[in-house]
Amino acid sequence: MSMDLFRDFSWQVIIPILVLGTTFAVGLAIRRLVFRTLSRWCQQTQNQADDLLVRAIRGPFMIWVLMLGIHLAAQASPLPQKISHLISKVLFILFILSMTAVAAKTASEVIRIYGNRLQGALPVTSLSQNLARLAAISVGALLILNSLGVSITPILTALGVGGLAVALALQDTLANLFAGFYVSLAGYIRLGDYIKLESGQEGYVKDIGWRSTTIRALANNLIIIPNSKLSQAIVTNYHLPEKRMSLLVPVSVSYESNPDTIERLLVEEAAKGAGEIPGLLAQPEPFVRFIPGFGSSSLDFTLICQISEFVDQYAAQHELRKRIFARFRREGIEIPFPIRTIYMHADTKARSEMTSGSQPTAGDIAS
Repeated sequence: MSMDLFRDFSWQVIIPILVLGTTFAVGLAIRRLVFRTLSRWCQQTQNQADDLLVRAIRGPFMIWVLMLGIHLAAQASPLPQKISHLISKVLFILFILSMTAVAAKTASEVIRIYGNRLQGALPVTSLSQNLARLAAISVGALLILNSLGVSITPILTALGVGGLAVALALQDTLANLFAGFYVSLAGYIRLGDYIKLESGQEGYVKDIGWRSTTIRALANNLIIIPNSKLSQAIVTNYHLPEKRMSLLVPVSVSYESNPDTIERLLVEEAAKGAGEIPGLLAQPEPFVRFIPGFGSSSLDFTLICQISEFVDQYAAQHELRKRIFARFRREGIEIPFPIRTIYMHADTKARSEMTSGSQPTAGDIAS
């Protein structure tokens, strides 16, 4: 009798283990076959969506197979129905959690890859990617609550009543959040743009988050600006409406110089440098204006040419000034130093009396 009980107990343990092992082995074989075929198919297409989906599913696939095996093993075991039902519910919740994680990651990657290609879509920033993750997580949370038999309506009602208190407590945070939405949707400040604030901070826009915007200065330092401050600031965007911009190079020569000759030399040097100096453009053609004009000790001109973007001005000015200085030396054109001529005028009456030998009185000088 005891042997029969032992035999029955052994089969009750062996059968669930066999079901679990068989399910896992079949899942592993399917994974190898299916994903190998999908990888070959993805290599033949230029669309990145299929690659993204395959990578997202490949990782948790065996976890889902293991969950299925545990569920089938529990159904094949002589466990009480209540315990079997509890195991199934736990496995279902874990499955929803894993699917939610995959969906959140996939949504973030889709926004990153395809966000900038869609007209009128929210620009790709950490704010838009976090919103996509939040949407996927919210759907997953609702499914879990529904599977647990929790009514969602009272929760939404409580959130609506408590929303006012939360809004009052988080005024600054919400102000930065909605300012981030405004900055992103307006399109006047985009990732990669070079901007300058009225307070003097400037740099490339690296990210627009839910609280602050990060810009990288030319010195390779990060500047963190609260979104609410950025939305209210006067901002110069050097990449709008296009990256190309004018470069103004002031040049001063002596009054002995011929303005027509100076204009010709400056245009020649700028046109020649357009093919040799990085960032300096040949079109539109460079030109010279006799502005500001007549200085106190020099004739002042302005060479105007075009550069590819804001940061190109530094190297372009450096090279242009060296070339202009060398050309002026070869042509014998003088770049004058500031000169001041002071004329001393003495009082006429005092000078005549000093010439005749009499000294003027204090009253004469006062008069």
